[in-house]
Amino acid sequence: MARRPLPRILSNGSAQIARSRELARTAADSATDVLHPLITISRGLRRLAAAGRRKWADTPKDRRGPLLFLVASVVLVVALVPYGPLLAVISVMAAAAWHGRDRSGAEPEGPDESQTQRLQSLYDALVPYFSIPDDPAPLYAHGGDWDKVFPAYEFDGTGRISHLVVRYPAYFTDGEADSRARIEQLLHAKSGRGREYHFAWDEEGNQLSVTVLPPLPTDIAAQRFVTSPGETVLGFTDPTQVQRTLPLSHGEDRRDVPPVVWRTGPRSTEPHLLVIGEPGSGTTTLLRSITLQALQYGDVLIVDGSGTGEYACLTGRDGVLAVECAASGAVASLEWAGRETERRLIAANQARQAGRPLPDDIRRPLWILLDRPGALAHLAAADGGPDPQSLLQVPLRHGRAANVTVVVAEQFDSADTLSDAVRQHTRARVVLGPASATQLEAVLGAPPHTTRVPVMPPGRGYARLGTGPVHRLQVPATPDPHDDATSEAQRQAVLELLPPRSAQTLVKQEQETVA
Repeated sequence: MARRPLPRILSNGSAQIARSRELARTAADSATDVLHPLITISRGLRRLAAAGRRKWADTPKDRRGPLLFLVASVVLVVALVPYGPLLAVISVMAAAAWHGRDRSGAEPEGPDESQTQRLQSLYDALVPYFSIPDDPAPLYAHGGDWDKVFPAYEFDGTGRISHLVVRYPAYFTDGEADSRARIEQLLHAKSGRGREYHFAWDEEGNQLSVTVLPPLPTDIAAQRFVTSPGETVLGFTDPTQVQRTLPLSHGEDRRDVPPVVWRTGPRSTEPHLLVIGEPGSGTTTLLRSITLQALQYGDVLIVDGSGTGEYACLTGRDGVLAVECAASGAVASLEWAGRETERRLIAANQARQAGRPLPDDIRRPLWILLDRPGALAHLAAADGGPDPQSLLQVPLRHGRAANVTVVVAEQFDSADTLSDAVRQHTRARVVLGPASATQLEAVLGAPPHTTRVPVMPPGRGYARLGTGPVHRLQVPATPDPHDDATSEAQRQAVLELLPPRSAQTLVKQEQETVA
């Protein structure tokens, strides 16, 4: 059977459709050119109307009457003046044309001369690391062009690179930490020191994304965070690292900030926390912040090995079982904590075997905060007593099942005094203050994907929960309210979070006052 030819409308329909689209596009462009003045005036009238509505909304109610009277007077004067309405219409149209003009200036395409020179110098610096002599078509070569290896780039107001995407050859050993570190160090030096950079390696696509991170906010004071029981806010980080934000108050302002939330309790995989930092880095501030949050739902036992009275504001408060500074008191308190953990385990086991819910005294969390255990170990050894860290084995090993959480803070110069039990069971880690890459990897278990800055504010560092990513961290300002160097606003913020004093403490104070 002979094949029938297609109808003419189907055989050349695509060409007709293309011509129709071209005609429609040309007509639309011509109409836009003809109606451009009308579009501009309409846009200006909308902007003037919006400005008038904003002005009316911002005017207080007691001043709206005089404002209406003034407008009515102006309209009456314009109506009585010869050619007044015509001049008013011309003035309004001129103002609308001025406000409706296209204000977006034509941005120059591509980088300017200084930016091109910066990108070329960066390309030349990467040539020794991303090229080999046997490559037949090298991406990087001496005298080459940077266009093919930097597909995306951005500059800040000072002319320095703020974002850069780097393509590299597939034979580069991007799976080795040393090779990555060399490239990151080079990009950090050539892009500008004094800033923090985030490096995202895409091994499949052979690309490296370099982004300049903004500084974390340091003006966040202690406050009630919107969290559920079992959640503790360690600090705040970058919005790209977490999927959650918390509403915070800063004076009269409100803003949402991404937090680093540490979850504790029977279902937590990181039930205990270890904090390490240099003197003055904010480790005690972090423990104070954790204490104020823990007192909302549980009881707290504090052992201050430094003996500087940083936790004196918590003495005698509801929920604070004890604040120990002496070695003998610390040993006695930690011995009680071990027995309490065992009691909770036995009571929970009996309740489960009987099919009953857990008692309330077991459901209420117990927090053990130990600050500077190395100093206490030295004092306890001098008195012939046991190391206080040895008394933490039961709470650390069985704390998750007994709803007991242990937080240990130590300084780098005494980090070698930490016991094996503390190192093994504290899966949540925080490092505050300046630290080398070796120290960060030794404590966190993985290096951060950001560069470090030479000067870090108090409470600034890194956090890692279990095997998760390493986050930049800024601890909320929680100073000692008894410190004279504390500002009045921060002092009041901490005092408002302190629970009331217990009845026994009030009776004791009255007796001392009478005596």
